Amino acid sequence: MVQSSTTESAAPARGAAPVPARAWLMLALATVGFAVNFWAWALLSPLGPRLKDTLQLSSFQQSLLVAVPVVVGSLGRIPVGALTDRFGGRVMFPVVSAATIVPVLYLGLAGHSSLTALLAGGFFLGIGGTAFAVGVPFVGAWFPPERRGLAIGVFGMGMGGTAVSALTTVKLVDAHGMADPFLITAAVLAGYAVLAALLLRDAPGRTVPTGSALRRLADTLRLGVTWQASALYAVAFGGYVAFSVYLPTYLKTGYGLAQADAADRMAGFVLLAVAMRPVGGWLSDRLGPVRVLAVALGGVLAGAVVQSLTPSLAPVGTIAFLTMAAALGAGSGAVFALVALLAPADKVGSVTGIVGAAGGLGGFVPPLVMGSLYGAYGSYAIGLILLGVVAAAALTFTETGVRNALTRRPAAARPH
Repeated sequence: MVQSSTTESAAPARGAAPVPARAWLMLALATVGFAVNFWAWALLSPLGPRLKDTLQLSSFQQSLLVAVPVVVGSLGRIPVGALTDRFGGRVMFPVVSAATIVPVLYLGLAGHSSLTALLAGGFFLGIGGTAFAVGVPFVGAWFPPERRGLAIGVFGMGMGGTAVSALTTVKLVDAHGMADPFLITAAVLAGYAVLAALLLRDAPGRTVPTGSALRRLADTLRLGVTWQASALYAVAFGGYVAFSVYLPTYLKTGYGLAQADAADRMAGFVLLAVAMRPVGGWLSDRLGPVRVLAVALGGVLAGAVVQSLTPSLAPVGTIAFLTMAAALGAGSGAVFALVALLAPADKVGSVTGIVGAAGGLGGFVPPLVMGSLYGAYGSYAIGLILLGVVAAAALTFTETGVRNALTRRPAAARPH
């Protein structure tokens, strides 16, 4: 489909082939797998305040504890994305899910008695975070370009697995002991790994890359979309990850909320962001990703500025956080609509791996910064102001570099 040079993206073409029913089934299975793996990936976050008290951790040590799975899961997306291009989601989803069972069982049964053991378990728990780099190319291959923004946005709702963790982990520990949430999660991971092995199928005609993995990685790094999408995802998804892992600590320390109340509020933040992710993808299919990203980043900027003043939670602080949740969710969906428009078909997994890594790393840094700043100054205001500055810079980049890349694309893509 040839696009006008004045548009960012095109609406679905009249008479476009219908999406087969199997594509929607594969999307549903992939979304469930993403949610289950993200549930496991986020198990340590709700327990951060409890572990800080029981192990006498500093604010920085607590931040490091919840950030380690994030950074490992993020960097791991680069090789996992490349492996998904090569072997397909049918192989990689069961492999990633089964591998995540090991650190989950270790943390639940033996690895929660010291900071060193928790960091070791958290390192390998990061495997669950790599599931994102499996699902995006797997789902994208099943859907035509004019539907990929919505499809990948729906898949992105699997990040709601962190809400499952927030709503259940503390309650299960209080009721039955530390091992319970980890044992339940391991059982669910095992069930999904078996289900995925039996039912998942890669899209017919899936493009399998040739050449060495290092050569494909080098080619991917030369693509402009890799760096553009990485920068934006580091802000959009990175902001989501940062709040989803650090919000319980922020609310307990900054507002004196009980641990369970703080975890419930974090779950509300996550659920709104999750719900907005497919909305961001759907709007990007119709309005273009630049417009959606601009509005989303403006929302993050406004929310961060308001919250830097430490308003009361009812209602101003709550509104500020929910505004940022909606904006970060929609912006995350828009970034992968951008990838669907600009990435070559045989490099979607590799691009997704690098972009996903950037997003996760974007979530690794803020908790450490927030913990350090609070330890030094007794306030989170500076950290929130920094978030606003980053959002403003990303908004400027979106309206200049990214818009120009999309404007140039139709002429480059036109048949010769």
